[in-house]
Amino acid sequence: MQPIILIGGGGHCISCIDVVEQTGVYQIIGILDLPEKLGQKVLNYSIIGTENELERFLPECPDFLITVGQIKSSELREIIFHKVIKAGGNLPIIISPFAYVSPNARIEEGSVIMHQALVNSGAIVGKGCILNTKSLIEHEAKIGNFCHISTASVINGQSTVGDSCFIGSNTVVSNNTHIVANTVIAAGSQVLKSIESSGTYIGQPLRKIR
Repeated sequence: MQPIILIGGGGHCISCIDVVEQTGVYQIIGILDLPEKLGQKVLNYSIIGTENELERFLPECPDFLITVGQIKSSELREIIFHKVIKAGGNLPIIISPFAYVSPNARIEEGSVIMHQALVNSGAIVGKGCILNTKSLIEHEAKIGNFCHISTASVINGQSTVGDSCFIGSNTVVSNNTHIVANTVIAAGSQVLKSIESSGTYIGQPLRKIR
């Protein structure tokens, strides 16, 4: 199996470990996190360094997966992504064997597709995204870079989600709808028309709260 190092040892990391293990493709050799966490373990894997030590691990392990979570902001995930690229590392696409990704869809580097997610024909998912458990990306939908499409959320056909968005659990985005970049949609919301102003939205009917 190919060695891989995870970056970020929080709750999202725990879910990612299970996905990586189930692929049968990668062997996790450790996790990078904060200096004060060195030597601690996440499940059965040790924290072996920090994100500022990427070059130290590259000769033995060129592949990394960003396992920092994302709710309000994608900023930290983006910073880590660019650090890995600058250092010369790789950010492979990780797809759970229990997910379905159409051969006519496109997933870009550094994205992780969690258990029972579904990406339908013609869909495009950008760099560094999280498609969380049971999320649905319908036909021809476009997900920008560094988005988190959370658990059981639905992005319907021909919709567009801009860069650095968070779509909360059980949210439904109607077909042919555009969501501008840097938008947060709270869990359980309904997006029935396009959002042209970034901010935080909630509810049924949807309203902007900040």
